[in-house]
Amino acid sequence: MTATTGSIGLTARPHPREAAFSIALLAAALVVLVTLGAILLILFQAGYQAFARYGIQFIWSGAWDPPRELYGALPAIIGTLSSSFLAILIAWPVGFGIAYFLTEYCPRPLRGPLGVAIELLAAIPSIVYGMWGFFVLAPFMASTVQPWLTETFAFLPPITNADESAGFYWFSAPAVGVGLLTASIVLAIMILPFIAAATRDVLLSTPTLLKDGGYAMGATRWETMTGIVIPAVRGSLFGAVLLGLGRALGETMAVTFVIGNANRVPDSFFAPAASIASVVANEFPDAEQGSIKLAVLFALGFLLFVVSFVVLAFARLLLRQGRMA
Repeated sequence: MTATTGSIGLTARPHPREAAFSIALLAAALVVLVTLGAILLILFQAGYQAFARYGIQFIWSGAWDPPRELYGALPAIIGTLSSSFLAILIAWPVGFGIAYFLTEYCPRPLRGPLGVAIELLAAIPSIVYGMWGFFVLAPFMASTVQPWLTETFAFLPPITNADESAGFYWFSAPAVGVGLLTASIVLAIMILPFIAAATRDVLLSTPTLLKDGGYAMGATRWETMTGIVIPAVRGSLFGAVLLGLGRALGETMAVTFVIGNANRVPDSFFAPAASIASVVANEFPDAEQGSIKLAVLFALGFLLFVVSFVVLAFARLLLRQGRMA
């Protein structure tokens, strides 16, 4: 009996349908990888003319003079990173507060409807956010918020270089409504549901035994959260923030409406700026086939793709490590 069973186990083969299903899943995964690789390769090939002409200096050059065919990616890169990080600074505390309220304080009958309502913010088209930002938020910023910020933070000294020819002047700039800060606020509202939903899932995945142990030791909810829960899921919380950052890096239409679309390094939070996505959206219709300008736009797209891919891959890695822990 034992020999027969052993021989049957050794000669057993997977069912043909299971083998076909496994092959189909592998093919689906390979399609995604091949597609990403093809996009990256196409962007690099189309933008290679820009890298070949301007060299690595293209990344940190601040020039943007189409008549003279002088282009640099630095203003767009700084605008993209600064607006995205400002959006994270605004959205992260709010998103964490929403997630903490839904998991700890919200009555159970309301958790589902409130969670769905917050997640529905992600379904609003970006152009709607952009129109709202331009017609509603920008006038409010120009008439109320920006004058108040200028008066309140007038004591902040500017950050200038040695000869004071350039610098960053915080909130000292004309209140025109559109600019870096307005774009960051719009981005913060757009990425808020992503951060809140991911943070809520992380908090819900925390072992109940850890919380109960903290409460049994006499800790308050705040002490349990800051001293037990957050240290236990720190990596996953950081991954949730990076997911929101990846969403903010590639936003196009909403930012194009409210960032001001000035291809220069911003010198204050109120100054008009440009992101990589807004530059491509604004300049692409005027770029002729085979021109250096078109190659520059593809090169900018390649840089944005690489940055976004690295950020999102790192975020997924952190979230996976948090779940495994």
